[in-house]
Amino acid sequence: MNILAFVVAAIGAFITYLTTPWLIRYLRRIDLVVKDQNKEHRPLVPISGGLAVFAGFFVGFMLFIFFRTFFDIGAAELTLESGQFLVLFAGFISIFLVTIIGFLDDVLITKSKEASGGLRQWQKPFLTLIAAIPLMVTHAGTSTIYLPFFGDVALGVIYPLLFVPIGFVGAANMVNMLAGLNGLEVGMGIIYLGSLGFYAFVHNQYIAALLALLAFTSLCAFWFYNKTPAKILPGDSLTYFLGGTLASVAILGNLEKAALIISIPFFVEFFLKLRSRFTAASYGIWVHGNIQSKYDTPYSVTHLFMKNGNYTEKQITYFIFVIQAFFAALIWVI
Repeated sequence: MNILAFVVAAIGAFITYLTTPWLIRYLRRIDLVVKDQNKEHRPLVPISGGLAVFAGFFVGFMLFIFFRTFFDIGAAELTLESGQFLVLFAGFISIFLVTIIGFLDDVLITKSKEASGGLRQWQKPFLTLIAAIPLMVTHAGTSTIYLPFFGDVALGVIYPLLFVPIGFVGAANMVNMLAGLNGLEVGMGIIYLGSLGFYAFVHNQYIAALLALLAFTSLCAFWFYNKTPAKILPGDSLTYFLGGTLASVAILGNLEKAALIISIPFFVEFFLKLRSRFTAASYGIWVHGNIQSKYDTPYSVTHLFMKNGNYTEKQITYFIFVIQAFFAALIWVI
């Protein structure tokens, strides 16, 4: 992957950085705001920052295609004859669709401004399944994948028709579960997409590496507005974008094993939330500057650090970053 990819990724990050302040003002104007639950007075903060991240991702992607098409830059990695453009666009369209689905969930806010609640629980997997269709119909990825306890298995047509939608829907919805603290979703995304993208690059999976790089740089730019205290919240538009990108990178780069390892914190979150029948929230209660869990039993990874109310929101967020970084590093040794 040549210098072009890094140049357009940097431009995409710049677009996200410029777009976010405008988006903050626009979302306030249309009253698309929710309470920041982990603050003393729970101030109203704009939600759906994923739109700004996708804006940078979109510009970077289109610039890459433009220079590749008209100036033949990057031909060594992406050749028209190989059909790589087809699956590259399939991945992009799936990420775009899942981001829009996330925005639909953000756009309807409860009267109390406690949270967004546009889509019902059963609608979320159904709609994210629709977003997986471009990857399915183009037979994206490689049909031989690694399965725990079975090793490499050739799945044939079962892979695009069954495993691709399951993986995409699962990734989009699992990232959405571990959220609720300033900077948490963005920081975790920077870690796992950065690691997975570099892993793809080292293994010559340039399409997957390109998508991860474009998302990574835009997330880095958005971080400045989402870190504690957040000026804008990511919303489902970003969590679905992250899950869709993670799935697309894994599918297009044949990196399912690495993606499973890097997603272990989300699997833990799933089983913790399952104990509450997915009714428990990941955020806590502000108590003298620290965050305390609302529950006696931990129903989220965040609750493990909130139990005694000894840590601030920023500290809890960074603890989880360390956990995510451990599993992001684990893909290089397993």
